[in-house]
Amino acid sequence: MKHYEVEILDAKTREKLCFLDKVEPHATIAEIKNLFTKTHPQWYPARQSLRLDPKGKSLKDEDVLQKLPVGTTATLYFRDLGAQISWVFLTEYAGPLFIYLLFYFRVPFIYGHKYDFTSSRHTVVHLACICHSFHYIKRLLETLFVHRFSHGTMPLRNIFKNCTYYWGFAAWMAYYINHPLYTPPTYGAQQVKLALAIFVICQLGNFSIHMALRDLRPAGSKTRKIPYPTKNPFTWLFLLVSCPNYTYEVGSWIGFAIMTQCLPVALFSLVGFTQMTIWAKGKHRSYLKEFRDYPPLRMPIIPFLL
Repeated sequence: MKHYEVEILDAKTREKLCFLDKVEPHATIAEIKNLFTKTHPQWYPARQSLRLDPKGKSLKDEDVLQKLPVGTTATLYFRDLGAQISWVFLTEYAGPLFIYLLFYFRVPFIYGHKYDFTSSRHTVVHLACICHSFHYIKRLLETLFVHRFSHGTMPLRNIFKNCTYYWGFAAWMAYYINHPLYTPPTYGAQQVKLALAIFVICQLGNFSIHMALRDLRPAGSKTRKIPYPTKNPFTWLFLLVSCPNYTYEVGSWIGFAIMTQCLPVALFSLVGFTQMTIWAKGKHRSYLKEFRDYPPLRMPIIPFLL
C-alpha cells in the first residue's frame, strides 16, 4: 500500500510550513491536523483550516486523504482561524441569566438607594423574570446535554461580539421591565395570559425540535440527514420549514415582547429574527444542495413566505 506525502503551505504567502511523509492513505484531515500540530504547537487542530485551494473551502475533519482529488504527493493550504474557545455558548447564556436577575432583585446602584432590593408590585414583572430565566436555563442545559455541535469551539473574537449582543440586550430590557416606574401592558391580564401561552408553546416547540435534531446525529458523528416530523406534534412544523427551531425561538420572544410590552424586547426580537433568518436561509440552501430529494414545500423559517 502506497503512502502519501503531504505538503502544507501557508494559504496567504505560499510558504512551506510542514512536510509530512509516509501518511496513511486512509488518514483523515483531523489526523493530518494532529500531525501538523506536532511541528507547530501554536496552531492546535481547532485553529486550523486546511484547503485544497488557497481560496477554497475548508476540508472537513472526516474527509479521507485518498478520497480527495490529490495525487500521492498532496498539497494542502493552511489558514489560521484564530484563537478558539470551547464552551463559549455557556458564557453567552449564563451572562443574560445573571444580568437580568441583578435588575430583578434591584441590587444597589441601579435604580437609586430607596429601591435597593425592593420588589415590583406587578405580577407581569415576576412572570417575565421566570420566563427569561427559564429560557436561558433551558439553553444552558441543552448546550450541556442535548446539542451535538459540528464544531466544538468558536473563534475568540466571536465571544466578544456574541456576549455584547446577549448581555447588552439582557441588561437593556431588564432595566425597563424591572424599573420602579414600569407599567403593565395595555390590556392587562388578558394580554399577559395570551403572551404567556405563546411563550410556553414556543419554548416546548423549540425544545422538541432540538431533541429531534439531536436524534438525527449519533454521538460522535457529524452525519447529516434530512429532518422529518416525528410523533411529537411540535415537530410537524418540519413539513413547512427547514429550521422550525428558529421559528419557535422567534415566537418565544414575540410572546415575551407582547407580555412585557417593552420596546427593547421588541427590538431584540427583530434583531434576532433577522439573524436567524440569515442562518435559516443558509441551512436551507445547504439542505437543497446536499439532498436531491429534499421536500420542495419547505421554506427556511416562515411557512409559505420566507
